Formats: sequence, structure tokens, C-alpha cells
Amino acid sequence: MNAPSDLSFGVAAPQIHAQFPVDPAQIQSYIQRAEALGFHSLWVQEQAGLRISAGALEGVSMLSYAAALTRKVRLGAAVFLVNLRSPVQLAKSLASLDQLSEGRLIAGVGLGAVTRLYEAYGLSPERRLARFIEAITLIQKLWTEDDLTFDGQFWKIAGASLLPKPVQKPHPPIWFGGHAPAALRRAVKRGSGFIGAGSKPTADFKTEARTVLEALAEGKKDPAEFTIGKRVYIGVDNDRERARRRIMEWSQAYYGNAELGPRVSVFGGADECAEQLKEVVAAGARFILFNPMFDVREQLEILAGEVIPRTRAL
Repeated sequence: MNAPSDLSFGVAAPQIHAQFPVDPAQIQSYIQRAEALGFHSLWVQEQAGLRISAGALEGVSMLSYAAALTRKVRLGAAVFLVNLRSPVQLAKSLASLDQLSEGRLIAGVGLGAVTRLYEAYGLSPERRLARFIEAITLIQKLWTEDDLTFDGQFWKIAGASLLPKPVQKPHPPIWFGGHAPAALRRAVKRGSGFIGAGSKPTADFKTEARTVLEALAEGKKDPAEFTIGKRVYIGVDNDRERARRRIMEWSQAYYGNAELGPRVSVFGGADECAEQLKEVVAAGARFILFNPMFDVREQLEILAGEVIPRTRAL
């Protein structure tokens, strides 16, 4: 099987500091090297939890920093937990980021599954789906309309305009996370992409991608205009058992579950990883978001120089 011609590869920004301290110089080097190596995009995720062991830099701040250091690489989030933010403030922050990056933003959004966070943010998890849908609607309207009057269940606006609007028209691409069939169909209806979770194995992603493709067909939408992607936790090491041990250490520090890592990750030598990635592509992915789990700077080079060429050649 030859890899699809539209297959692209992004990489996670060095945002998570569960096992090592923040080093701005190393972060800068990584971001600039990712662009130089030709990665399609650089990604953050929402880390709203309060577990100290899963320490992470805030997503919009991280992308803004990356925008100042780069010129071409696209900047994405997979995903922002919209319900934990004001949609007006998020719309403003992301419009500003799209302006400052000259139109490089991919706005990933999700509902999130951890409802216990709501109390810490002074929110109620009740009607969270309705709140999420209304927030996305409001963000899109703020990005595209002037003198907006909005009479929603949760937010009300009278005659307001968000300026400057995003560079990208009608607005930056919106990719949805999620796993349930209803969430996947919502992604097709409301967005321009779906990004599968790294914590789900390829078999689950295959089912998700099938649901997305069915929804695209039902809605008579061109699949070429909708990106199906997956975050892939990866550890490239010719010593497969050593890779497994290090992945388990990372998974314990980040998820509090050492056994999860090997179940959902791609790991082993470059050839082994390419073969496993072939399964992700065969399942429907046209975008792969690499999330290295150890030696992230070294992994960046190996992914670009060894894994991606092998995956494209399959």
C-alpha cells in the first residue's frame, strides 16, 4: 500500500512537563527545529486538570510563543475544552493568535469527559452538551459577523463586534475531538476535521473514522474537505522492551496508569513504528499527530528522518 498523497504529519509541542522541568531554551529549539524539519503543524492540548504530576504549560500561551518563533508551521490545539472557558474570551484569544501567526491556526475543540473539573472552575456540569454547542455557535458568529446580537440560553450579546477578526476566512478550521457516535456526527456537521485521541487504540480509531465517513456521505460532504486525524503516542527505540518500560513510566506520570501507554502507543524500531502507523492510515487517518513520550528532541529527528519516510513508502 502506498501512503495517500494527502497524508500529513504534525507533532506535539513540548508542553507537558510531567517528568522534567520547564526549559525555555529547549522549548524554543524544539519548536524551531520542528518547523525546519518540515512538520505540517505543531500542537498543544488543554491541560485544565489539577493533578500536579501532569504539569503542563497553558495552550494559548504556548501557541502564541510558537507563533513568534516560526513563520510557516501551522499551529493547532487538540483540543481546547470549550466549556471551561468563556466563548467570548476564547474567540478573542484565538482570533488574535490567527492574526499574529498570519493565518496558521487550527482550532481544535472538545466537550471533555472529566466533569469533576467543573466545580474547580465555578461551573456546573449540568446541560454541558447544550452549553458546548451554543459556545461553538457563538464563537463562529463572533468570527464572521459584525454588530452581532445573540440571544442564547447561556450567553446574550447585543450589538457587539469582535475585531480584528481571524485572518482565515470565513474562520480558522475547527477540528472536533470526541469518541461517541453523536460527537463524531457533530464534528462533521459543525467542523472541518476530527482528531482521534491518543488514549484510544487504533481499533477504536478505525470505528470512529468509519462513523465520520458515513456521516460525510449522509451529509453529501466531500471527504477531501474534511480532515480525519489521530494523535499517536510514539516511542522509537530499536530496543522494544526498553521503549515499553519508558512508555509505561510516561503513562504513569501523565495518566496515573502505567498499563495504558503500551496498549495505545506505537513503539519499537523505525520499521516497526512505520508498520504500526500503516494500520492507522489504513483505518482512515490522513493526518497523524505524533506525540513523543521520551527523548522528545531526539525523537523529533528520528520521526522526520526515519519514520515519516518509511511510512510514506509503505
